[in-house]
Parts: sequence; C-alpha cells; structure tokens
Amino acid sequence: MKKILFATTALVATAGVAAAELTIGGSARFGLAYNEDQANTGAEETRIEQRMRVNITGIAETDAGVKLEARFRLESNEDANSAISGRGPGAAGFAVSYGGLRVDVGNVSDVFDSGDQVDYYGYGIGLTALIEQNSVWYDTAVSIGGFGAGSQDATTIKARYTVGDFSASLSYTDTKAAGTVVANEETQIGLGYTLANGMSIGAAYGDDDNAGDYYIVNLAGSAGALGYSVILGDGDIFDTAAVQGSLAYGISVNYEISSATAIQAVVSGGGLDSSETAYGLGFTHGLGGGVTLAGGIAQDTADGMLADLGVKFSF
Repeated sequence: MKKILFATTALVATAGVAAAELTIGGSARFGLAYNEDQANTGAEETRIEQRMRVNITGIAETDAGVKLEARFRLESNEDANSAISGRGPGAAGFAVSYGGLRVDVGNVSDVFDSGDQVDYYGYGIGLTALIEQNSVWYDTAVSIGGFGAGSQDATTIKARYTVGDFSASLSYTDTKAAGTVVANEETQIGLGYTLANGMSIGAAYGDDDNAGDYYIVNLAGSAGALGYSVILGDGDIFDTAAVQGSLAYGISVNYEISSATAIQAVVSGGGLDSSETAYGLGFTHGLGGGVTLAGGIAQDTADGMLADLGVKFSF
C-alpha cells in the first residue's frame, strides 16, 4: 500500500507546477465505547466505535511568497446504534497567508476552535475524547465551531496576525436561513502570548446574536513530564431566565509515565446551573508505527457514565 501511495504522490507532483502541491492525510480509530442509558429508553449502551477521516489539501505559492490553500474532508463514522455512514467531500475551507498574516474563509475554525490563542479543548479523555476541559460549554446554546466533513449552513472568516511571541485573531461567522436571511451572527476576538519558558497565556471574547456574549482565559504549558491546560470563562450563555450561572472552569493534565505511556485527567465544572461537574481519567500507550492504544472512563455533565477503549493512528 505504501508503494502505491508514493507513486500517486509522485504523479501529483509532476502534474503541477513547482510551487504547487496536493497533500493527503488523516486519522482513524476503532474500538468499544459505552454510554450509560440513564433514562432507561432501551437505547444501546455499548457500541463499536469507528471513525476515519481523510483531509485533502491543495497548496500553491505565488512568486511573491503568498501561500494559498484549499481543503476539504472525507469521513466515515458510526452512530449510537452501530449503523455506519460516510460524509464528504464536505464544504471547503480556504486560506491565504503572507508573513505573519493568515486569513481563513469558508468551512474553517473560529477563534475559540482554532487554538490560535486559547486551548479550548485541552487533553481529552480516552479514545474518543469522552469529556474535555470545555465540557460544560457544550450545554450552552453558543455555536463554537470548526472545520468538518459535512455541509455547512454558515461561512466563517478568520484573520490571525502573529509577531514574535504575540498573536491576535478575529473571526466572524454568518449563519443563513433558507440562503437569504441572516439567522445568527457571531464575532470572536482573541489575544495570546507565549512566555520564554513555553507557557502560553491567552484570552478570547465572543458575541453570539442568539446565545449572548462570553469570554475565556487560558493558561497552558508543561513542567517536565506534566502537561497542563486551565480555562476560566463566563458570560450570558451560562444564564437562564430563572437562574444565573456561575464561573465555568476546566482543568486537564497529561502526565508522561514513560516515553510510550501517559495518563490524562480532566475536570470541567460551573457554567449553567443545570450542568453537573464532569470528570474523567484516561491513558494512551504508543504501540509503534504511529499506532496508539487509548481508553478512559468519565462522568459527563448529565451525571452519566462514559467509557471507551481502542486504537487510533494517523497517516
């Protein structure tokens, strides 16, 4: 298989000009996953987890050094009842960059999702990221989003400027209803700085027409074998007509036991009054050749138990 892929790559390289290239890469995972049926609806609690993603990116560069990119994704996934489906090619995302400036347009990440200034997700638990340090944010109506395999009902424009250890980003997402009326608009801005020791400090603010405003601050870095990420956030998105929410927080850590094995721990709490504190513990173990065994167990924001175990790899 590798020989076939190399031959395909060479053919693409000779078919275009010297400053253009086509890259194909992706990831895959499969294993077992458990999701507690708290409501006793009879839904399957255990399923075969399986997903494959392939990203296809075209890259070109002008004589002046302006880099242009276009990308879309193919994806195969399962649902809770073990049915299998595929998606893609999805909506495309485009980018143009020169020096410290990069502009992304289309099916692309907004400021929060991009990780440009804030580590919104942190270290996920298990094979499928059962929970993340931002889990309580998923209970709100805010539509933080990024690049995916399917069609999109929104177009995002994001600009990022980097100079030295400082970066700033601004994004605007325009969601259309029936292709004519603006149903929702969302604007986000982020600022970030990387210290000499590698620790990063970032903050981001967003305003969603439907959900309200919100902000987040983040501290992330490493100390020896320990990697860490901490977020704090608040805003209108955590309030209801009857109850005012609280400061949302998330903490995730990754501790490398050896060169091949690491454990992860996550806590996510606060936010909406109805959200329970989510927490979990997971592990990863490298098997060589880019293959990783991963698993974890967690309790989500609805007080339900989650677990998974399987292998994942990138290509």
